[in-house]
Amino acid sequence: MPPSDDYAFGGPAAAAPEPARRNDQPLSISELSFALKRTLEDRFDHVRLRGEVSKVNRHGSGHVYLTLKDDKACIDGVIWKGQVRGLAAQPEMGLEVIVTGKITSYPARSSYQIVIETMEVAGAGALLAQLERLKARLADEGLFEAKRKRAIPRFPAVVGVITSPTGAVIRDILHRLAERWPCRVVVWPVVVQGEPAAGQVAAAVRGFDALPATGGPIPRPDVVIVARGGGSVEDLWPFNDEALARTVAAASIPIISAVGHETDTTLIDFVSDRRAPTPTGAAEMATPVLAELAAGLAELDRRLIGAGGRLVEDRRTRLRSVARGLPPRAQDLLALPSQRLDHAASRLGAALNANVAAHERRFAGAGPRLNRALLDRALERKGERLEAVAARLRPALTARAARDERRLLTVTAKLSPEPLRRRLDQRAARLEAVALRLDAALPRRFEKAEDRLMGLARALASLDPKRPRHGFARVEDSEGRMVASAGALAPGQAVSLVFDDGRRGAVIDGADGAPATPRTRPKIEKAPPPEQGKLF
Repeated sequence: MPPSDDYAFGGPAAAAPEPARRNDQPLSISELSFALKRTLEDRFDHVRLRGEVSKVNRHGSGHVYLTLKDDKACIDGVIWKGQVRGLAAQPEMGLEVIVTGKITSYPARSSYQIVIETMEVAGAGALLAQLERLKARLADEGLFEAKRKRAIPRFPAVVGVITSPTGAVIRDILHRLAERWPCRVVVWPVVVQGEPAAGQVAAAVRGFDALPATGGPIPRPDVVIVARGGGSVEDLWPFNDEALARTVAAASIPIISAVGHETDTTLIDFVSDRRAPTPTGAAEMATPVLAELAAGLAELDRRLIGAGGRLVEDRRTRLRSVARGLPPRAQDLLALPSQRLDHAASRLGAALNANVAAHERRFAGAGPRLNRALLDRALERKGERLEAVAARLRPALTARAARDERRLLTVTAKLSPEPLRRRLDQRAARLEAVALRLDAALPRRFEKAEDRLMGLARALASLDPKRPRHGFARVEDSEGRMVASAGALAPGQAVSLVFDDGRRGAVIDGADGAPATPRTRPKIEKAPPPEQGKLF
């Protein structure tokens, strides 16, 4: 309403008109709510709906409260206690059903709902069917196989937690970790419900996985817990996201899934390395109990000390048992070996003399069999063999030279003079080299044979009994024959002692014993040849 003229020129404002009076009485909220309730019940007293069941809540009174939904809307429903047992299908989350009932309202909340009287199965829910197809595809790709799952570290130094920073889940996890295994906890805050939840959780997994192992400002966790409290299928649906599942499967850090309660199952549970029934259970899976480890260590220490004590006591007992069999003094242990050593030392000189005598006898027995004639015969045989070899080689070389000459003449007739002359010169040079090597080899072989002969002659001269060495003498009888045995000499017999530098006469006196009878070789009589038998 535009202002009046008086108001425009500063005068008093015009009086406002009074509102029109109405005769209808105002309704209370209860009256309106119950009026709407009666209208809904009269208009929709019998409806038949098809939808997917979610948020099933079985109350302690026996009533069942649930929600039916499709892809665009949802409606609350209630099944009274008397109708639950008579239903053809019991309500379960994700089940697509067809229900009949009437529409009513709940005035206390200004909401409407359906009171369900009958329920029958219409098929699997669309969302669950989509989830099953995705789960089958990921299983075919091998993302659920146990062999690709990583082991949870037994003693983690840093535990990463991906969850809401304001909920009760993080408090439960921190409390359980502080009780069991005090360690560093790194929390990555995310939204765990609604449309952005899946992307934020996937980004947190990638962020933890990208942290440097050492030297970074934020320590890299040894294990990561993805946690969320319980809820409906819609609340937990972000954890069924395909991109999130592939991110968890590709992470290099072991991941424990703790989404919902024990009965809740999401896609992330299948691709993670471990699944915990609750967030508190995830904290228990990720860490050991420090008190139990300390008790176990103390028990192992006690057992180690006990085993060491038993080992020492066993060695002490064995030592005492061995000590009982030992003499009281150490000298008694060495007495018998010392006596055996003395006896052996007393026999050592006589044994050495006997050994020298035995070798001297063997030498004396081998000396007469060595003479110059044997060496001469061996040398003659070697010379004959060398001459035979030379005699065989010369004709062969001559024949080969003649054969090569004939071949050269034959080839010469076919070739030009100059190449033929070169080849002939080469062949002649080779023949001359062979002849030179042969001429050089034969004298060397003769020289080697001569050296060997001279060595044998020197050995023969050194072993010649007719040339006594220093400190030795050769005994000869009056006829100049060498006497090799004391038994061949009689008392009073004149002998000659031949030394290296001369000879001296001597007489056998026989004072050391009775005269020995000379040993004579027994005469072997030859048996007369047998008479030749007559042929006839």
